[in-house]
Amino acid sequence: MLSWVPGEVLRLHEGYAAAPDEVLRAIVRFVTPRVRRPVRLAAKRLFLAFPVDEHAPRPPRSARPRRVSPADRPVLERLERLYADLNQKHFGGELSPIPIQLSGRMRSRLGELRLDRKTGQAVHIGISRRHIRRDGWESVTDTLLHEMVHQWQADTGRPVNHGREFRAKAGQVGIEARAVRRDW
Repeated sequence: MLSWVPGEVLRLHEGYAAAPDEVLRAIVRFVTPRVRRPVRLAAKRLFLAFPVDEHAPRPPRSARPRRVSPADRPVLERLERLYADLNQKHFGGELSPIPIQLSGRMRSRLGELRLDRKTGQAVHIGISRRHIRRDGWESVTDTLLHEMVHQWQADTGRPVNHGREFRAKAGQVGIEARAVRRDW
């Protein structure tokens, strides 16, 4: 939607070109230095509520399934078995089935839950290949469980964030609420 490096660059989704003046003023308010936090948050709510995808829709993605390299297949199968076990143990098997993907592009993140922008439904869980190689399966299990708590939020209609409900559920399933690597 919007990325901003203070004093350097502001990038906006092309859909904001059709935004009314009040939305554009909210963006300016959001990026203006020394604006008080409540004003900045109100501005953020206003510009994020604008339906940019209606004014510059994304091209449809191909319906072709992702190709899995032979080297990734055993890792993905292990992640899928782990997901099924964790789903049964911590969520009573109630989480919706979801694809798990490996990412070679994640540099600072260990994993992610991708959501559909319009529906808020979980699309897939991504796990960093680097994380698996570097940190081992015990840490990867915690990361997968962290993303599954986010999926639980999405599946139950809760906001997907690291707020109070997330922290409570993370504690229930036995992980730290913040994403951390296990350094042994």
